[in-house]
Amino acid sequence: IDNDQVKALLTMEDCIRVQEEAFKELGTGDAVHRPRIDVYAPCERDDGYYRWGSMEGASKALGIFAIRMKSDIVHWPRNAQGGWTEEKYCVRPGTYCGLVFLFSTRNGEPLAIINDGQLQHMRVGGGAGLGAKYLARADSRVVGMLGSGGMARTYLTAFCAVRPIKRVKVYSPTPEHREAFAKEMSRELGIEVEPVDSAREAVRGVDVVSTCTDAMRPTIQGEWLEPGMHVANLGPAEIGEDAYRRFDVKIRQGVGGWSPREPIERVEMERGMSPVAYIAGQEEEVARIPKRDRELRGFGGDFPHFTDLVSGRAKGRTSEREITFYHNIGNQGLQFAAVGGWVYERAKGLGVGRELPTEWFLQDIRD
Repeated sequence: IDNDQVKALLTMEDCIRVQEEAFKELGTGDAVHRPRIDVYAPCERDDGYYRWGSMEGASKALGIFAIRMKSDIVHWPRNAQGGWTEEKYCVRPGTYCGLVFLFSTRNGEPLAIINDGQLQHMRVGGGAGLGAKYLARADSRVVGMLGSGGMARTYLTAFCAVRPIKRVKVYSPTPEHREAFAKEMSRELGIEVEPVDSAREAVRGVDVVSTCTDAMRPTIQGEWLEPGMHVANLGPAEIGEDAYRRFDVKIRQGVGGWSPREPIERVEMERGMSPVAYIAGQEEEVARIPKRDRELRGFGGDFPHFTDLVSGRAKGRTSEREITFYHNIGNQGLQFAAVGGWVYERAKGLGVGRELPTEWFLQDIRD
């Protein structure tokens, strides 16, 4: 199932719904999620690394297991203005390799291979929308967006699916990018989208704040946050400690990483943009991969999960003036099982996609 077919089959409303149902299964023990683990190996670039990433999840109700796999060359450029980002590609800049494999948990059958691009953008945006559904004020109408890429598009679509959004301010350091985003999303969603000249202006006076960037440093200052706001992030480095101190309610989507009880050679937690990294290379090569800034919370956080919120073990918003935060990281493998499973069922029902014989994937040699 390719990206164009996923786009035709999957609505944001369905994307949010199936994730919510799957996340609730985590609370009952009927679903499971394995956080993303990356493997690094030296590559031909003297400023980059090869990175293989995978994440897994399974749902009893869906009867589906998913593994998402991606193969990237990554590097971490800095620009003259002090910006620091993670960039990636496969084969050449502008092309990428990511696949989702689905299997039946009922009989083990391989079910589908799906290009992950559209599914990835939708499941992440849907996660942010789920956070806004539970934590943003019911009358939220104005969104401030930092970032204007593909993820920003699905984040905004998700916010509009759960709240009566009427106006958006968007900032990107590249003027043509924010202007193109404003024109496209205004036309697509039928709302006012205004490009602005600074991150500060994008955040000023809005109800929902979204940071969707590949930045390696915080994008929002705590002093910008106003009573009643709801905040959602994309990457582990976008929210600094000064912003965390302003949040009255903090909920994280799920477990974004894990820590071994004892140090393991070649394994590091939160290196680069990786929750867990297995790293090959000589000392001078490994030094290319950015270390976690200890001032940042990164992938984790000592605050409740979404399952705590929906089960009543944790409180959500209790007043119109509280500042809420949804840490939109974690549960990735289960997200791919839920959203990928929905796409697979729709594709089968409508006869969409290229059929591959199951026999190609079976063998009579026991491993």
